[in-house]
Amino acid sequence: MKKLWVVLLSVGLLLAACGNEATADDDKTIVVGFGVGTYEEQFRTSILPILEEKGYDVKMEVFSQNMQLNPAMQEGSIDASVFQSTAYMEGINEELGMEMTPIAYVPGAPQSLHSAKHDSLDAVEDGTTVALPNDPVNQERAVRILEDLGWVKVASDAGTTDFNLNSVEPDQYDIAFEVLDPAQILVALEDVDFGVINGNYIADAGMKITDALKIEDTPLEHRIIVTTLAEDAESEWAEDLTAAYESAEFEAYILSEEKYDGFILPEAWENN
Repeated sequence: MKKLWVVLLSVGLLLAACGNEATADDDKTIVVGFGVGTYEEQFRTSILPILEEKGYDVKMEVFSQNMQLNPAMQEGSIDASVFQSTAYMEGINEELGMEMTPIAYVPGAPQSLHSAKHDSLDAVEDGTTVALPNDPVNQERAVRILEDLGWVKVASDAGTTDFNLNSVEPDQYDIAFEVLDPAQILVALEDVDFGVINGNYIADAGMKITDALKIEDTPLEHRIIVTTLAEDAESEWAEDLTAAYESAEFEAYILSEEKYDGFILPEAWENN
């Protein structure tokens, strides 16, 4: 009986050791989700090598529509995402009953006002058409640019995640709005006077944000973040992911690429 107990104990210790090894291996596997474009490219080119050097097996999942990412995190298909702002995340937390949290800021592209028809903001007049994004968070951002120009007024109680154009009224001009999918505004510029475009689409098109007629002064709540579930935020892999985004190596990459001129840079880089 004693020999049998020793054998069983040995087997149990072996299985426990194997179990611990599997857990350690699992902790070194990260699945990160992206929309199509800029933030995926930043990660693949610069963040991925940093994590792989630390021994991580990183899987990248690119979604055709941004709205697919947070449900994917909720069901456990991805561990982290790089595509949304704090304001958008908080709205989704409430909508889906999730507990997501930001762990790092990403070099993000501000919105900007562009035109294919006009070289100057002086072309604005009553009846001027302006294309805006169709989702509430980006639409609120876009309207704030027009408010800064004095073209419109925004009600003091206008929301962010529940924003709608009923909160907007004319100021100096009576503007006509064209509400479009954010990805379509760039190609629709020939059909409107002006368009407010998310900066990642400008960068992906090989254009410069700095060439815009007006650039957003992006508030902190609208800057792009790396997002995880709150329960994962203090894990080793999340801390390593944060460190990669705040690293001097990533900073050097972004500053070396002309396409990122005009991007909002993480304040953490001030310590590099």
